[in-house]
Amino acid sequence: MVCAWCATASGSRASLGSSGSRAPAMEPARAGTLAAAARSEEVGRMSTAPLRLCVATSLFPCPGQPYRGIFAERRWQALAARGHSVQVVHPQPYAPPLVGGEWAVIRAMPARETRGTLAVHRPRYLHLPGRPIQNAPRFARAAWRQMDGPDVVVCDYAWPAAALAPLCHAEGLPCLINGRGSDVLEVSGEANLGSVLGKYLAVASGWSAVSQDLVSVMDHLGQSAGASHRGVLIPNGVDHTRFFPRNRSECREQLGMAGEGHLVLVAGHLIERKDPLLALEAFASGAPAGAQLIFVGSGPLEGSVREAIRARGLEGRVRCVGEVAPELLALYYGAADLLLLTSTREGRPNVVLEALACGRPVLATAAGGTAEVLGDSHMLLDSRDPEALGRRLGDLLATPPAGDSLRTLVEGLTWECSTDTLEAVLNSLARG
Repeated sequence: MVCAWCATASGSRASLGSSGSRAPAMEPARAGTLAAAARSEEVGRMSTAPLRLCVATSLFPCPGQPYRGIFAERRWQALAARGHSVQVVHPQPYAPPLVGGEWAVIRAMPARETRGTLAVHRPRYLHLPGRPIQNAPRFARAAWRQMDGPDVVVCDYAWPAAALAPLCHAEGLPCLINGRGSDVLEVSGEANLGSVLGKYLAVASGWSAVSQDLVSVMDHLGQSAGASHRGVLIPNGVDHTRFFPRNRSECREQLGMAGEGHLVLVAGHLIERKDPLLALEAFASGAPAGAQLIFVGSGPLEGSVREAIRARGLEGRVRCVGEVAPELLALYYGAADLLLLTSTREGRPNVVLEALACGRPVLATAAGGTAEVLGDSHMLLDSRDPEALGRRLGDLLATPPAGDSLRTLVEGLTWECSTDTLEAVLNSLARG
């Protein structure tokens, strides 16, 4: 059955075009072919030969970062489970010796790895700090050399993988560029980078993204570079077998938490665009006495967050627990009364989908595709003022929406539906 999110997104406006000898540019009469495939009631029932796919990406789990890009991995594992051959190429920079931190993680990554049914290749390439436009083609060439005769190439996480589009175009190989969030939003925010990404989009066979907001940004970039077609929405799904309503007290007991006071959860990387310091300010401003705040995640701002907690004297009410496995994150949702998200930019945040699936309300700043899920509800605030956020936080904790009504917001978002849509789009590209 067609995903309701894909069926209603963009209507006839959302269509993928194509270019290259195996995928010639669309004529007006063919406009919308791939989007029509994505919306078709026959999605999920198509009988086609298995595809050989190469997925080039800079966002994928590895031994030192097991949760980085887990949603991307989930998508490709699901497609491989349907009989398609999926090769993942995850190029990595040459890492200088004797340097710690993230460079040590990169240096330790295996050149080849098998994750479930996926073969993952990690060729090395020369990456020069501060030179993203020059680095992208080197990333692409490293990925290109690893490809094993694919029917379709997918640039998953648009930058820098989109630099493969000209190589695919020259060989007549269908190429789909998929946007996930900062890979599009941060790049489009810089004129030079946005222009280059637009040129890559214009020679690709088509593009897609996890939110309609991202699709629209990519449409603008591609059309500014001469493309006549538009992208298509392929949203992430939610694992409803893992993220579902649970007994709050039982979850707290399993996590070793005491007390029945309100618990606010912030889940995500502690990075600038997530603005965890604003979340802390909003909590300090509006959370009722006795409420607690938990940060689940890690990142470069963790030290600043911990320092701000100490400066406000909130050590007894606020904790940072670091990254956790998805099954443990589900318990944190179950233990919480509300998820707080204060991002400046977003694709369509998975944490929002998961919290709603668990029957927990969300308070989020209006950023990117978040509004596509929350709509005009009391859970979305078009303000970054900590006191305004604090007041709304207090309101939602005092009178939360019914859990059943929250689940209905995401009940149509499943991984099966997402995979149906992706499979239909890739089949359409492969047929040319």
